[in-house]
Amino acid sequence: SQSEQQVLSSKLECVQSIKDGVLAEAKCAESDRVTLFPQEGGGTETQTQCSLRLLRVEADTLPKKVDSEDLYVTSILYEREETEREVTGREVTELVWKLCLAHSASYETAGLFMTLVFELRHLSLEALRALWQRSSFKCRDNWQPLLDALPSCATEACVVLMKELVASAEVEEDKVEYFFWSFAFIPKPTSGMIESLAPLLKSPRASQSCFLGVTALLHRFCSAHSSCDDVPAVQGVLRILGKFLGGNCTVQDSEHLSEMQLVLKAIGNAGLAAASLAPVLSSCASLNSNPMEIRLAAIQAFRRIPCSLRVSGLLPAGE
Repeated sequence: SQSEQQVLSSKLECVQSIKDGVLAEAKCAESDRVTLFPQEGGGTETQTQCSLRLLRVEADTLPKKVDSEDLYVTSILYEREETEREVTGREVTELVWKLCLAHSASYETAGLFMTLVFELRHLSLEALRALWQRSSFKCRDNWQPLLDALPSCATEACVVLMKELVASAEVEEDKVEYFFWSFAFIPKPTSGMIESLAPLLKSPRASQSCFLGVTALLHRFCSAHSSCDDVPAVQGVLRILGKFLGGNCTVQDSEHLSEMQLVLKAIGNAGLAAASLAPVLSSCASLNSNPMEIRLAAIQAFRRIPCSLRVSGLLPAGE
């Protein structure tokens, strides 16, 4: 049909000449044809030719021979030399002050902020608490450098401090959301982080980002620990999530419906850690009296649980 005929056809051909490992010449020819009315044979065609030729080579630009012993394989992750000196809370406080005084869009600010993140990783929980008491101030542009740096710190001490700030309502709601979403990107979670964050799930004010952030952290932890279901901190989170489900995810009203959907999504987020909840999820999906949204959410909660651990006969025959 006419609708399937090609409106634009293009062609590009290039020939390159290499001499002594250097591009000496490149010639390219390109043609583009646009056919607006194929049945009439009308259209527009353009042809472009270009040629690049190496005129001269500066002596310093020639590739230098490198000793193979000086080469090594590494990842593309940002590398930073670890300091051997002891980082003190007073030094970090002074760094926060420097950040406040620096121009917000300068290279100096970027370097100072990166230094702040790396130095926070050397502080204990007690030192971080003392730092917060001294450095929780806002800069002239309403910026709080310490609050923005904490999520990138990714140590157990930083996570515990963030949890304490959330529980005591010392930070604004948008920063709380920022904290929770950052948990999913912590590269090496610890059981101490999970144990610290678990009580937040029982709070009446627990948000969607709280459930999803904590369970994403749980998933990453269990991906690195083969027997994570034996870890008390993991078991504690699963007990909390299991209580929300009850025995079969029964809900009373629309408010409880939304809450149940969130919990089921969080269980799916947890992945392998939630394998022990598989029988309850099966009951939630099989109960005919449950709303269809709940039954579907229960099935989707199996998405990260290995097939070998799933309950067979998830749904009754004929459904």
